[in-house]
Amino acid sequence: MNNYAQESNSSKILIGRSFKFGDDISTDLIAPGRYFHLRSNLPELAKHVLEDADPEFANKIKEGDFVVAGKNFGLGSSREHAPAIMKIAGVGAVLAKSFARIFFRNCINIGLPALICDTDSIDDGDVLEINLGEGIITDKTKNLQIKFNPLPEVMIKILNDGGLVNHIEKNKGFNL
Repeated sequence: MNNYAQESNSSKILIGRSFKFGDDISTDLIAPGRYFHLRSNLPELAKHVLEDADPEFANKIKEGDFVVAGKNFGLGSSREHAPAIMKIAGVGAVLAKSFARIFFRNCINIGLPALICDTDSIDDGDVLEINLGEGIITDKTKNLQIKFNPLPEVMIKILNDGGLVNHIEKNKGFNL
């Protein structure tokens, strides 16, 4: 399932609303530990995504919306299910000033774009358009642009295929 429209092989556009969080959003905030027993039922666990940071988040998000945060997003344990339940809940991408390294890698592995950018000017509820290939976020609400390092074409291919495993299966190996 793609949350974005394909314009060409190297340029993907995502459109959605922003849900703003602060710095140091841990995997415990993304996937609350009290629901650890649901880790084998990710759709059920996704109903509790980011519940401790915003109790209504899972009810408010629509397919393709964005999580926007400050520094060090996804710190803590390397819970693979944290980015997975974000994707299941409908998150189209995560934008942050910085990411915990394992969380960032897990996002790409499951096909959830994780973008490192300046998020200071983005507010909760802003409508964003993201061009992954060109590295441009357009805040449609404020009519401003934010640049980030464009994703390499191989990353866009992995995201288009729904993650690394799907990409490898589709291409009978890792195809750049």
